[in-house]
Amino acid sequence: MKIGLIGTGRLGGGMVERLINVGHQVFIWNRSPEKAQHLVALGAHLMPSPAKVVEAAEITLTVLTDAAAIDAVYSGPNGILSTNLTGKICIEMSTVRPETQIALASKVISAGGEFVECPVGGSVMPAKEGSLLGLVGGKNSSVEKVLPLLQQMCRRVEHVGAVGSGSSLKLAINLPLLVYWESLSEAVALTQSIGIDPERLLDILSDTSGAPNVMKARAPKIAAALKSGQPGATFFNIDSIRKDLRTMIEEGKNLGYSLPVAQAALSSYDRSSDAGYGACDGSELVTSWLAIAKK
Repeated sequence: MKIGLIGTGRLGGGMVERLINVGHQVFIWNRSPEKAQHLVALGAHLMPSPAKVVEAAEITLTVLTDAAAIDAVYSGPNGILSTNLTGKICIEMSTVRPETQIALASKVISAGGEFVECPVGGSVMPAKEGSLLGLVGGKNSSVEKVLPLLQQMCRRVEHVGAVGSGSSLKLAINLPLLVYWESLSEAVALTQSIGIDPERLLDILSDTSGAPNVMKARAPKIAAALKSGQPGATFFNIDSIRKDLRTMIEEGKNLGYSLPVAQAALSSYDRSSDAGYGACDGSELVTSWLAIAKK
């Protein structure tokens, strides 16, 4: 198939690699085209605008930072909504509030297109391997058309309701993980007086009922950062986590709830970002937390 993908950051870039590897012809656009050249080398076609991506593709995926980026890509000059959407399907995969997806769906459908939301759980390697978790919202007829594509990208695809439902669930599944890195930071702080080797400590903590699945994968990385004081590879950085936590808190307020644990975690990530760790992986909140606490 001819597939478009707009927003080739870490996650979007991983998706492009997967789509190429399973045999699709992929048309891409990125705000910073120079950052997409490695995907061109793999066979992706770099287009001059979002509109040109949609014109070339049967289905277009958008993987963007926030609601402002979505608005720019869809409604800006040479944006998706500036071209003929008849017969086209848009799959919006960003992590934003449900109301953003609902409003966008209305615009796309009014312009003659079909719209499905599918924010995903997972980071760069699952994107490359086709093992993301897809959280789908949309009309049954539209979802059925894109399901084979989503199944090539995801180990599990859950159609959970109308547009907006997928975003609600995505915020829910991200919250415990993002809060976990704060709780792990506090747990590691409690062990500083005993002088235990970081690798041994993280191995023990990983082998407990309180450790999430991702801890087993990230423990060696966190231990190495604690030993060296140097950040490792970045999968989902602290500044992106701050954006997601703010989105969760805003959505909670909209529903009439306060989210005090999420708010406390956000304060900790804010401190780390202010101290210069914003581009580091979220799992390394532990390293920045201890460094800041010692000052």
